[in-house]
Amino acid sequence: MKSAIVIGSGAAGATVARELQQIFEVTVIEAGKPFRPFNYSLASLEHLRKSGLFIDERAIRWLFPAMHVRKTAARMVLVNGMGTGGTTAISTGNALRMDRDLKGMGIDLDAEFEEISAEIPISTDHQHKWKKITQQLFEACSALNLNPQPMPKMGHYQDCAHCGQCIFGCPLSVKWDSRHYLQDALDKGAQLITNCQVKKIIIDNGNAQGVKIHKRFGSTLLPADLIVLAAGGLSTPVILHNSGIECQHGLFVDPVLCVATEWRNAHQNKEVAMPFYVGREHYMVSPYFDYLSFFFNKNWRKPARNILSLMIKLADTNAGSIQHKVIKTLSERDKEHLQQGVDLCTEIFGKMGIGKQDIFLGTLNAGHPGGMLPLTETESKTFHHAVLPDNLYVADATLIPKSLGYPPILTIIALAKRVSKVIKQEHTTQGGHDEIPL
Repeated sequence: MKSAIVIGSGAAGATVARELQQIFEVTVIEAGKPFRPFNYSLASLEHLRKSGLFIDERAIRWLFPAMHVRKTAARMVLVNGMGTGGTTAISTGNALRMDRDLKGMGIDLDAEFEEISAEIPISTDHQHKWKKITQQLFEACSALNLNPQPMPKMGHYQDCAHCGQCIFGCPLSVKWDSRHYLQDALDKGAQLITNCQVKKIIIDNGNAQGVKIHKRFGSTLLPADLIVLAAGGLSTPVILHNSGIECQHGLFVDPVLCVATEWRNAHQNKEVAMPFYVGREHYMVSPYFDYLSFFFNKNWRKPARNILSLMIKLADTNAGSIQHKVIKTLSERDKEHLQQGVDLCTEIFGKMGIGKQDIFLGTLNAGHPGGMLPLTETESKTFHHAVLPDNLYVADATLIPKSLGYPPILTIIALAKRVSKVIKQEHTTQGGHDEIPL
């Protein structure tokens, strides 16, 4: 049996490992450690916040190593998961299908989404447990004819305990994350190496020979017949660059800005994160308690129970890159759309009797990067770029042509499933077996 290395254990990596194990001998390499939910008392940290120790968002890793934070020169905060499950472990578990642009390129992922729905519990069961303030926000949006929609979630939300810790790792395992797929792969015989950095892919005579990995005691070469790169939208381009393969300067990051107000005993910090959403062409709006802003933004120095917040998630321009550092700024168009989102949030709060003078903004941050090796109609069948060796594939958000402005996990999983099918098709064709339908 041939060997395969999958780099990353997030939405894409865990999916590919699950799909390929038993056809290949799969080894998953994860840069972070095994994920552990946040085990500090948030109430205690809120008290500690008064000490002024929380100055820089990057310090969050000292408390929660699974959350990796960096900043751009423009001071945008970039967040991604570092550990088994990748960013899915610190996500809010949203399950929106966002493949309209892919369909326009002739990429039909219907079969993959059907598979996902059979494998992952997806529902809006959380709706009947909404807190009063969430219901009030939903009614305000409805009164403004904004057509709010309950957010479909991955997991068993009928068991949600309203601890408010969705992004810190659900302590009750209510929320689904890609560690479930990863465990399926391990149960089938896949191997997992954690706390291991992939520096580059070794390419010789147009063929990927293996990966150069770095652990505590040094570097070594791990050979493989197949390599699937699924390290995420910020790490995959760096590994490719280190390997002599350049990506496009088309980085998107899905910027997030929260618009907040003080509302006595709102207790939004104990609500399901992003319980519903309002969709617009260039952004979406959803209720969300922003812990990064709460701990590090001086405008949020209020008791957590008294903060009410709406998130704007922006579909930003494909203009940015990452090699040694992230280069990313908002275009004038992005700034215009972001202001439209602020105005809409202000209008929603206004419907609830909140004046513009009582509104404050959060910290601009982002957590859904991609787009630096985007699929085009040329790759709509092969899912393989000409710049890559035949036995090297990319399977994560790096393939997505442009910012979705909406939660991408479900779409990333579907893409990873399709990449896996393409690989299996190629493998079985070479081996003289029956073809696998795509």
